[in-house]
Amino acid sequence: MSEEAFDELMVSTDSALIVVTTAAENEQAGCLVGFHSQSSMSPEQYSFWLSKANHTYQASLRAAYFAIHFLTADDLAMAQRFGARSGEDTDKFRGLEVHTTGQGVPLLSALPNRLVVERIAMLDDGGDHVGITARVISSETAGSFTPLRLSHVGDLSPGHDNAERAIHP
Repeated sequence: MSEEAFDELMVSTDSALIVVTTAAENEQAGCLVGFHSQSSMSPEQYSFWLSKANHTYQASLRAAYFAIHFLTADDLAMAQRFGARSGEDTDKFRGLEVHTTGQGVPLLSALPNRLVVERIAMLDDGGDHVGITARVISSETAGSFTPLRLSHVGDLSPGHDNAERAIHP
């Protein structure tokens, strides 16, 4: 297999970015995510993949509900906040206006294009990310927007490298 060809194909897709937030046992967590997609039309489902190196992954093991915040082209600062810092070292939510759902999920007021979802399945196939498939509970939008894409944050250094997996399969 050609890793260079695979990398070139993936870069060419220029994925839109999201911020996933959750809470477990009164601990809020959130991270920048590039792997995500609608995964069913009926019922409405959404899937996303969390890096095992992230603090959010640890929280996801104990969480049932998540918020999927879709980033616009104007949300680079939020991508940097949730993508370049580790939740183990800093409170990513400090200084932000946050509302909490009835299920305890933190909603970022600055990111109004979002879904609230309930986990129905988690897949760990041994890779460096874990897939979560979730049922859509609610959705909100401020209208059409241009998404923030991977190519817009190419120089972003992640809070953790994928080699720093929290749990090895």
